[in-house]
Amino acid sequence: MTRKGFNRTLLSIFRALGLVLVVALLAKLYRYLPWADKAQIEFANDVYAYLREMAPVFIALIAAYLAGVFRRRSNFTESLEEEWRNIVRTKSALWSYFEKPYPASDDYIAVFARLSETIDTMRIVYSNVGESRDVIGLYPFEPLHDMRRVLQAMDPRVKSSFTPAERKRARDCVTQSFQALRENFLEELELQEPDNPLLIAGARRLKVSGKSKRAIKQQERQRERHNKKPVENIEVDAYLAGLYAVEMQAREAAAATPIPSLDGNRTGV
Repeated sequence: MTRKGFNRTLLSIFRALGLVLVVALLAKLYRYLPWADKAQIEFANDVYAYLREMAPVFIALIAAYLAGVFRRRSNFTESLEEEWRNIVRTKSALWSYFEKPYPASDDYIAVFARLSETIDTMRIVYSNVGESRDVIGLYPFEPLHDMRRVLQAMDPRVKSSFTPAERKRARDCVTQSFQALRENFLEELELQEPDNPLLIAGARRLKVSGKSKRAIKQQERQRERHNKKPVENIEVDAYLAGLYAVEMQAREAAAATPIPSLDGNRTGV
């Protein structure tokens, strides 16, 4: 279920639920209207009683229907994500193929098979645009066929070698097609910006070596409990303790060594 269909279904459910609530409210308050007669009030009371008695049934039906809607949306999203992974792997395979000045026929057949699978597995996610019982319609993401046409033009069974300019042109075509796909294909997934993005080049960890007092005390308590137990193998314990001491010394030395920043100044960790 696409995002548009999902939102449309939810809107229909909320509208139906809102209508039921409005009818129940009007039936409950109808007796206070000045023009209401006895028969009308009795009818309104009957409607309100019926809705109140059927409320658990309505809730159960809506919950079951919503569960099915969310399951269909989840399955669709999973299929969409898997298809995008196929597209990314296909793009990488095409790039690798076009890097070869003398590709073999086996290379071509393997890449063409992967691309063909990616094109055909799109049927799991989307139908053709304008497809009906009488007409085939249009393939929903034509850039995949652009990639296919570029690949077919570089068939080693037709031409044994390709110039650097030809291979670069093929890679540029794949890149352009992939970027067009990404701009439209991923729109359905409703991707959001990360809460903690890292936007600078040459980024490094800002936390420094160290530990909190609570962690130190906890470590000391564990060491005390550990030392109360008899040692099973003194040689192993001594060897591990020595390795630990060497590693801690190396960490302290690395933390004390200044590192150059991107602007040429030297800063500490």
